[in-house]
Amino acid sequence: MTSDPTRRATFVLSEAEKKLLIHIADRLPRWVLPDHLTLFGMFGSAIVTAAYLLSNQAVWWLWIANLGFAINWFGDSLDGTTARVRKIQRPRYGFYLDHLTDAFSTIAIGLGLGLSPYMLLSVGLAIVAGYLVLSINVYLESQVLGDFRFGYGVVGPTESRLILMGLNTAAALLGPVPFKVFGVGATVFDLAGVAAVGGMMLMLSRRVARNLGHLAKLEPANTRREES
Repeated sequence: MTSDPTRRATFVLSEAEKKLLIHIADRLPRWVLPDHLTLFGMFGSAIVTAAYLLSNQAVWWLWIANLGFAINWFGDSLDGTTARVRKIQRPRYGFYLDHLTDAFSTIAIGLGLGLSPYMLLSVGLAIVAGYLVLSINVYLESQVLGDFRFGYGVVGPTESRLILMGLNTAAALLGPVPFKVFGVGATVFDLAGVAAVGGMMLMLSRRVARNLGHLAKLEPANTRREES
């Protein structure tokens, strides 16, 4: 296992978001601990999932989904920042808990979206699978390369939430805009989902190729190594 990985955030809102989160963390009541914020973030994910399911009954539930995303951002983004600002980090505990809860939240939100009238379940699950594969690659990079990059290119968790909130707003105002492909009912949001999965796989392919190229230079093939 490598030493503690270098944390890097390359997405478009990272610098502005970092300043905002530190500003908020400095002003939180002292009794609010990082674990409380993690639970609050998961509560936001639960609201999103429930709101997507209930959007089968009424379109205004999509506005509640947006509220859930805002709550999820607040808790999920502030837990680690609060720990660092107060110098009460628990690196292994935090790494394990944060990414485990992220996985559960991703699955819950993807299922809720796939069971809403705005996206096919297969597309929702494909988005979940794609996101989890991207996450697994990040965790592998942190261990193998000692380089922990939160996002791919300019898109990170916050940008992803904002994109989904924008789609929710469009769906609330315009409806699902249904059509058929080879006899299968779909919506414009399915097209957005398929495009997102394609983009994720493209970004993953580029990162994997770069990582394997770098590792191949460090560990050339068919080279005898003496056991230590």
